[in-house]
Amino acid sequence: MNATLRIGKVWGIPIGLHWSLGPIYALLTLSLATVFCPGSYPELPAVVHWLLAALTGALFFGSILLHELGHARIAQRNGLPVEEITLLIFGGVARVGERASSPGVEFRVAAAGPLVSLALASVFAGVWWLDRGVAYLAAPSEWLFRTNLMLLLFNLIPGYPLDGGRMLRALVWRVSGDERSATRVARLTGQTAAFGLMAWGLVTVLGGDVAEGLWLVVIGWFLQDVTLAETAGDSLDAALRGITVERVMVEGYPRVHGRLYLRQFVEERALPSGARCFVVADADDLPPRGLVSLSDVARVPRERWDWVTAADVMTPWARVRTVDRTGELRGALRAMVEARVQQLPVTDGGTIVGFLPRERVLSFVRLRSEMAG
Repeated sequence: MNATLRIGKVWGIPIGLHWSLGPIYALLTLSLATVFCPGSYPELPAVVHWLLAALTGALFFGSILLHELGHARIAQRNGLPVEEITLLIFGGVARVGERASSPGVEFRVAAAGPLVSLALASVFAGVWWLDRGVAYLAAPSEWLFRTNLMLLLFNLIPGYPLDGGRMLRALVWRVSGDERSATRVARLTGQTAAFGLMAWGLVTVLGGDVAEGLWLVVIGWFLQDVTLAETAGDSLDAALRGITVERVMVEGYPRVHGRLYLRQFVEERALPSGARCFVVADADDLPPRGLVSLSDVARVPRERWDWVTAADVMTPWARVRTVDRTGELRGALRAMVEARVQQLPVTDGGTIVGFLPRERVLSFVRLRSEMAG
C-alpha cells in the first residue's frame, strides 16, 4: 500500500501515512478514552482520559514506526535498499526494494522488528513500574507495555508474512538450501495461521464477544490475502533471479513523427503493426523526443484526432523510465509496476534498442514454470 501523506525521512527512507491510519487512530482513541482509562484509572477526569488516549495512540503508532525502522536499518546494513515505510490500518510496512539474497539476511531483517518491540515493551514496563503510583503517567505506560508485548507475540506467530513466518522461511531455506521449498512452507504456515485466527474469531463471536471476534476474523482474512500476495511475489522473484532483460526484450522499436495526427497514427501505424507503444522521433538520426502509447491516444476524444498530433499527447523523453538491456528482469518488472506501465524502453549505453512488454515477461515466467513442472 502506498502512502497518502509523506511526513519526512529517516536514514534517507521516506516515511508516509496511509489514509486508513486516520479511522483506526480515531477508533483507538475512542476505545482508550471510554474503556481502558475509565476502567483502569477511574479517578482521573473524563477530559484527562481523552487527552491521555490521544497521546497514547500517537505513541503506539510511534512504536510501530520504530518496529519498521528496525527492519529497515538492518536491511540497509545488509545492502538492501529500503524504498519507504508506510503506517497503515494494520500497523506498518517497510518496503524493501530487493529480496534477501541469503537465509541469513532474511532472518536478520525479520528478527530486527521483534527485537525493537521487545526493547520497547521492556522500556514501557520499567516506566510503568516506576510511575505506577501516578495515574497520569501510569495509564499510557501500562497500555503501551502490554500492547508492545502483544505486538511482539503476534509478530512471532510462524505465519508468513509476519516476522515469525519470515524467520521460519529463513530457517527452512538454510536447512534445505532451496528457497522455493522455503516459500512453500511459508505459504502453508501463513495460511494455517490466517485460518486459525478466523476460526478463533468465529468461536469468539459465538461466545458473545462480537467486536473482538470480528476483529480477529478481519485480521485473519487480511493475513490470508497478504500471504498469497507475498508468496506469489517471492515465487516470481525467484523465477526471474539472474535473468537479464535482453533474454526477453523485443529487439527494435516502432517510431512515429511528432507531427503525425492521431487518426493517421491509429489507422496507419498502430492498427497495422499491432504495437501499443511508439517512440516519437522526427528523424532516424535524431534522439527520441518522447513516447506515445495507445492509452495516451485513448484519452483524447475521437473528434479531435484530426488535429491533435502524436507530439501533443506523448510523454517527454526526459520523463520516460527506461531499463538497461543487461539489467535484471525482476528489477524491470518491478519498475513497470511502480510506473504503472505495460512496457519499458530498453537502452544500451543510453541508446534505445527495443522494448520490454509486460506480457512477454509473464509469458516467460509461465513457460519456466511449466518446464519446471
